[in-house]
Amino acid sequence: MRRWPDVPVYVHERGAPHMVDPARLVKSAARLYGGENEVRRLWGEIVPVPEANIRVLRGGETRVEDLFRVQYTPGHASHHVCFLHERDGWAFVGDMVGVSVPPNPFTLAPTMPPEFDLEAWERSVEAIAAWQPEGLALTHFGPTEHVAAQVEAIRTALRSEVELYRAGDFAAQLEARVRAGAGEDADALLQAAPPEHLRQGLERWEKLRAPAS
Repeated sequence: MRRWPDVPVYVHERGAPHMVDPARLVKSAARLYGGENEVRRLWGEIVPVPEANIRVLRGGETRVEDLFRVQYTPGHASHHVCFLHERDGWAFVGDMVGVSVPPNPFTLAPTMPPEFDLEAWERSVEAIAAWQPEGLALTHFGPTEHVAAQVEAIRTALRSEVELYRAGDFAAQLEARVRAGAGEDADALLQAAPPEHLRQGLERWEKLRAPAS
């Protein structure tokens, strides 16, 4: 926004207030990451977006700017949307196809609290796959043209992490799995998706699904 102050910012209605005033978002992240100083160290400065630049999406839109197809994609977060650039076929998918460091195929599903929802996430992945994109732009960490493999990787990661959580000792076992499977990219993956945070999201999801006693 500082470099291009006139650019529009498209965001789901649930996320829009946090773009204008990120204080609550930063406070929430600080609880996970060990304080606001640690959030700043890991992710840099988080600054407000001018309200005039915000374009609110409500989940039913199909196109923006005559360039992008848009899809509401909950599962990682209730305000998550993905975009397909129709001219070149690239999909900007945020966290929905996992945390990965292309070309390394190892993939984590970032199941952080408070809004992880396995079934919603799986439906969102199918919606992205239905676009048949030429490539995927991952927030963490970069582009990949191996679309089918990445989609399959997130499907597998979601189910395997749920199974691992139910087996117990989740955080230690997942970190061991990442270090064995991701090689030199393990530290980047563990920074973006700390196993203890993933455990907390899975725990909350399981509690919400449990029948009331």
